[in-house]
Amino acid sequence: MKVSKSFEAFAKNAPQFHDAWMEVVQKLDKASKLDKKTEELAYLAVMAATRLESGIPFHVKMAKSHGASRDEIISSILVGLPAVGNIVIQALPIALEAYDED
Repeated sequence: MKVSKSFEAFAKNAPQFHDAWMEVVQKLDKASKLDKKTEELAYLAVMAATRLESGIPFHVKMAKSHGASRDEIISSILVGLPAVGNIVIQALPIALEAYDED
């Protein structure tokens, strides 16, 4: 799956930092007690709430590959509405475009 241009630049231009970051990410992934679909949906909620929109397409595709439906993607993006307000709706078109791609 394709990652964002920012993440590609990170991997290419700072390989030691990228490798260290990915090692931490993999360890955190192994420590998680969530199933992969739930973890990706939760991660999408956090990304929407913190406006980390460049990674949303990648994680939508990951969630979809683990069985997430379009409606679950929508719900994961909008779950933050009560806590952070309508900033999360900016992530919705990005997520749906990624979900609907072949």
